[in-house]
Amino acid sequence: LKYAPFLMLAFTFLSLQLCGCGLLGVGIWLSVSQGNFATFSPSFPSFSAANLVIAIGTIIMVTGFLGCLGAIKENKCLLLSFFIILLIILLAELILLILFFVYMDKVNENAKKDLKEGLKLYNTENNVGLKNAWNIIQAEMHCCGVTDYTDWFSVLGEDIVPDRCCMENSQDCGKNSTDLVWKTGCYEKVKMWFEDNKHVLGTVGMCILIMQILGMAFSMTLFHQIHRTGKKYDA
Repeated sequence: LKYAPFLMLAFTFLSLQLCGCGLLGVGIWLSVSQGNFATFSPSFPSFSAANLVIAIGTIIMVTGFLGCLGAIKENKCLLLSFFIILLIILLAELILLILFFVYMDKVNENAKKDLKEGLKLYNTENNVGLKNAWNIIQAEMHCCGVTDYTDWFSVLGEDIVPDRCCMENSQDCGKNSTDLVWKTGCYEKVKMWFEDNKHVLGTVGMCILIMQILGMAFSMTLFHQIHRTGKKYDA
């Protein structure tokens, strides 16, 4: 147990601090390089890829910092705070996962409805980010619209889709030429992507779960060791 502080420090620094720094860096890069690349959802205008990655990276860095500082100073208060934060995150993840599977049909229905509402903002001012987001996903995933390409007709006009929906992209290719556009909706394509990569996503999720459990175990081991030695709270 005498090596517990060093194990705790190594774990929190390598797995949390570096991970947090990496995510924060990616989020800042996305924010700077993509500019207004933002969200598909009009209900959550700040829920962009860049903002989400930055928020997650910041939370991980702060949590890792508490663990590192608690291990270095052998501070029971900081170690307990680190344990509680990891426990709250773990419980929140489990609750969200359970709710997602229980209300999957309702989540799908509301998500499609919200995304279709977002299509109406495609060519409006101050929504360049939403337009960029749709252009990128349609070009990269070979899809068009939410459920299918006809979702665009009520937004852009009859038989008109964005140029990025075209199988061979060119200027104004989406006007009155719907025979040569991707027919599958982007929502279905994203679901197919998750289905095809469920093993990878499951492995990543399991690794994150193991990291959280190890962090909680290390913090409690060190906490009880300090408690047994009678060390007081550090200032």
